[in-house]
Amino acid sequence: MNDFTLGAGAREHAVAAQTRTLVICPYLTSRSANGSNRTADARREEATGLARAIELDVVGAETVTLGEIRPASFLGKGKVEEFAERIAADEVGLVVMDCALSPVQQRNLEKAFKAKVIDRTGLILEIFGRRARTAEGALQVELAHLGYQKSRLVRSWTHLERQRGGFGFLGGPGETQIETDRRLIQERMIRLERDLEQVKKTRGLHRASRREVPYPIVALVGYTNAGKSTLFNRLTRADVVAADMLFATLDPTMRLLKLPHGGAAILSDTVGFISDLPTMLISAFRATLEEVRAADVILHIRDIAHADTDAQAQDVQSILTEVGVDNAAEKLIEVWNKVDQLDEDRREGLAFSQAADKPIAVSAITGEGLDALLEAIEARLARGRSLLDVHLDPADGQGLHWLYEHTEVMTRESGEDGSVNLTVRVAPETLPRVMRRFPSAA
Repeated sequence: MNDFTLGAGAREHAVAAQTRTLVICPYLTSRSANGSNRTADARREEATGLARAIELDVVGAETVTLGEIRPASFLGKGKVEEFAERIAADEVGLVVMDCALSPVQQRNLEKAFKAKVIDRTGLILEIFGRRARTAEGALQVELAHLGYQKSRLVRSWTHLERQRGGFGFLGGPGETQIETDRRLIQERMIRLERDLEQVKKTRGLHRASRREVPYPIVALVGYTNAGKSTLFNRLTRADVVAADMLFATLDPTMRLLKLPHGGAAILSDTVGFISDLPTMLISAFRATLEEVRAADVILHIRDIAHADTDAQAQDVQSILTEVGVDNAAEKLIEVWNKVDQLDEDRREGLAFSQAADKPIAVSAITGEGLDALLEAIEARLARGRSLLDVHLDPADGQGLHWLYEHTEVMTRESGEDGSVNLTVRVAPETLPRVMRRFPSAA
């Protein structure tokens, strides 16, 4: 990262910190109409957390119950006037609407409020734009951003200034306003999709090469801020960013995970999921989420201390289905994280409920339950894999090396004559090769 980028980032944080922001949460009175099982308080808290994830100065957050959505402004006329007065009095420069606004609704609200208005999709896109650290992540976010802007054809955050190259939500010196039409945007999107298709092919080649070595893939998924990165660090002794904020991790990270009986796996940390995740983001990040589809085991990390943990779990399951993880139940281990935050009564209830579906209760902070989790990962990986006993002559050093490269060596014993007896675990796709090379294995 160069000095210019660091300077731009510092300016961006400074400007965001000076942007007085009001979060408005307009929810329909019918939960089924909202398409959400979570409470209004929890949804408002999450929306506020999204705004604070990019250091905005949130001066207030209000819930509005709606009987119906108004086509022109989403909110009713009375509420629009009420909020306009408050926005003027509190000198609010940005209004975050925790809903999906049409371009017309966004423009009408901006005229009424005399302030910039951004909806939930735009806010999540801005967060993703901040979090992307790799070239792939930048491509994915830009593609999603252009899809969002295609119907608007105006830069979202022109009131916040910074100077940076490439695309951005924050216009400023050194950048020109979007003055292009849908055709030019579409051409850019086609190029990005072509680039991402190449990324997908490259990832496919990497996965194919990994299949040549005996390391299965274990993918972490979960609602944003469920503690995935903290758990990833604890299990692999890595130093992935693990902040108490929404979407602290965006770009996928992989590390080697040691298993209890000497085996190993590749542990993959992925982007956190969230309710009402924009469809364009799911589409753009499909290449990244291919890692989840290709995983041998999926760890669904849940913040069991969160009031809406069940609703969050449903959102994660829905997104897994949307990205094509059809056999998630066979691969999935449910991990109940943050048990250290539960009081004694809830912990006792947790122990009782575990008897039914066998989730693993852990604390990524204290390390509680991690041994049981590693045992569960190893047991799940063993499903569909064969255990073979292989006897090697003293001179077969090449064969010994091949087994370490292509299988999981579970046990090894050396005989007095220098021979080696191994117990190895073999993936189904590797089994024919092992049997051809070691026909006496059983």
